[in-house]
Order: sequence, then structure tokens, then C-alpha cells
Amino acid sequence: MSERNALDQDLGFGAVVAQESHGRLLNRDGSFNVVREGISRLSSVSMYHVLLTVSWPRFLLMVLAAYLSVNALFGGAYFALGAGALGGDEAATSFQRYLLDFYFSVHTFATIGYGNVHPLRNAAHLLVTLESLVGLLSVSLMTGLVFARFARPVARILYSHQAVIAPYAPTGRAFMFRLVNGRSNQLIDLHATVALSMLREDGKPGRAFFDLPLEREGVMLFPLAWTIVHPIAPGSPLYGMTREQMRERDAEFSVVIRATDETFAQGVHSRTSYRVDEIIWGARFSDLFLRRPGQPLGIDISRIHLTEPAALPDARPAAPRELSIVRD
Repeated sequence: MSERNALDQDLGFGAVVAQESHGRLLNRDGSFNVVREGISRLSSVSMYHVLLTVSWPRFLLMVLAAYLSVNALFGGAYFALGAGALGGDEAATSFQRYLLDFYFSVHTFATIGYGNVHPLRNAAHLLVTLESLVGLLSVSLMTGLVFARFARPVARILYSHQAVIAPYAPTGRAFMFRLVNGRSNQLIDLHATVALSMLREDGKPGRAFFDLPLEREGVMLFPLAWTIVHPIAPGSPLYGMTREQMRERDAEFSVVIRATDETFAQGVHSRTSYRVDEIIWGARFSDLFLRRPGQPLGIDISRIHLTEPAALPDARPAAPRELSIVRD
């Protein structure tokens, strides 16, 4: 199928984005480079989703802020009941009495109950009842959230900072990038999908999208590193293309990795992209294997980004770009 048949295809961004966007479609961290407006922030944000996906430091800060805020609110409510509502909160100044009421709120919320401060009036007893219920619900919710965060598998796949156009024996050249598992857990049954988007060759507005056939689209095991290779052969949209032509057409390579986390027996995914300025022509990836006598073969993950010069064979003349795979 020719490039003309790829003009109506897209990655899910829609025809308008494909025709009018001149920026990156997919950021390096996997986020989408689009903006959605016309809906209030509160209605579009799921607090449960935020609490599951936010980083651990931010999650703990949010929990701490909520904990202090709730106790400050109930401490203010006890203070508002006036002197005599609580026994043992007598203090010389109003601020000192508020601190005692705040600490009493902490004891009640956490069901500590030292007993040196205690309710005397019905209003104070009702407020203690309400806070004890809020405390029990809060502990239950936090326990569920922490369990859900630990039980939710998240892939940490590290990609090479740059992709390369490297020598490749069967076809002369190939587009390559490298990835490695950034955690000690085991990922199995990996599958890679690489799509190329470029401005239209005829100069009209819009982009064409292609699925790039890979040397190997999947691996069963992923103990070390994986170099993903797209052979630049006849039928590839990159066949006969120079670096300048790729830059003029604003090429972007979108990558999606799917795998199964062996520990959780659940699917995980990761995505990234490479643009023209993140591709090194005439280079190959440096060896990252550790070969030590008497020890198992290993890799130095810090070398995943390293490349070394490699002479490219002469560019093949441009040919009609008949593609064997184009996104349906």
C-alpha cells in the first residue's frame, strides 16, 4: 500500500491533529502533547486516579497535608465550643488552648486517647463521635490506597536517549533504538509497535502514518537489553531518504511496548517517541555487556545510551514506497 493510502491513517489523535499539528505528538515520557479545554478541572480529574498514579513523595505529602488539615479543622471546632467544653485544655493564652485542642483532635482521630484532655459537654461528645468516624474512614481509605498502589504494576522501561541510523547487513541500513528494564522484576512476552509519522510528501497540509515492520516484533524473555531494529529496505517509508529529507518532513517515531509483569501476572505498557534531532546518523550502539571470567554474563545499564561512529553504506536510490504494513 502506497503513502497515498496512509494519509487517512493516524495514531488516534484524529484527522485535525494530523493535518494541523506541527509539534511533537508524543513526548519522550509517553505523555500526549495535546491540550483539552472546555471542561472544568474538578470534573475532569479523578482523585482516585491521581492518588494511584502520583509519585510516592507527592502521595505522602498529600496524605500529610490532609491529616494536618483535618486535625486543624477539628481543633478549631473544639476551640470554637469555648472554654469548659473540654476538660484539661485550660491554658494561659488562646493560642495555647488551640494547641491543646489540636493535639486532642490528633489523639481522637488516631484513637490514641491519653485521657488528659476529655469532652465534658454534649456538643464536645458529638464532635468527638463525628471525628472518630472520620478517623476510621480515613484510615480505611488510606489502607486501601496504599495496598492498591503496591498491587498496581508499573513498568519502568529505560530507552536510549537517541535512536540511530546504523549499518545493517541484510539491507544496508536500519533504524534502531535500545531499551532495558529499569527494575529488578521480570518482564515476559514483550511486544513492540513502532509507527512513523511524517508531513505529506506533496507539501499539502497533513501527515502520513506508517507502521514500521521490525526485525523482531516481540521477545519472550527480557533479562538484559533489547535493540529494536527496523530494516530500511524497499517498501520502508525510510528507503532512500536522507537526513535532510527526514528533517524537512518532520519525521517522528512513536513507540509502544507491551509486556506482562511476571510478579503480578498483569499487563504493563510503556511509550515514548524519537524525533529527527534525537536520531544519530552513521552510528551504532556501544557494547554494554560485562564479560567477567567465572561470572554470569551481565550488562552495564549506564551504557545503554552510548554510541560509536559507524560508516553507513551509500544511500540506496529512492524507489516507489510500497508498504507491506500500514495502520488500518
